[in-house]
Amino acid sequence: QVQLVESGGGLVQAGGSLRLSCAASGHAFSSYAMGWFRQAPGKEREFVASVNAGGGSRYYASPVRGRFTISRDNAKNMVYLQMNNLSPEDTAIYYCKSDTGDPQWMTSSTPGSWGQGTQVTVSS
Repeated sequence: QVQLVESGGGLVQAGGSLRLSCAASGHAFSSYAMGWFRQAPGKEREFVASVNAGGGSRYYASPVRGRFTISRDNAKNMVYLQMNNLSPEDTAIYYCKSDTGDPQWMTSSTPGSWGQGTQVTVSS
């Protein structure tokens, strides 16, 4: 059974940075695409970024492109999200996802497993 545990969330001022981590266990981590999603209060869960199994192909949602960087360490079964120049609009619960499909087309509805989420709050 796949287990994903996110960490690294917190409260930060606008313009600041955070690095989220996701520890994976229970599956062949290096065979799966990984992604980050977020859900703000009253809104649907939305795609943030994804990376392919080998780590060489990365995809970003338009609002975060150029500010966020997704990476993975297959030796440690970890995936990361470096978030820079944060704004209050980035406030949300951030979820890690393990996905069986093409990371370029990853959505909240494609088959996969989820972590429990970590709260990110950006103050103005």
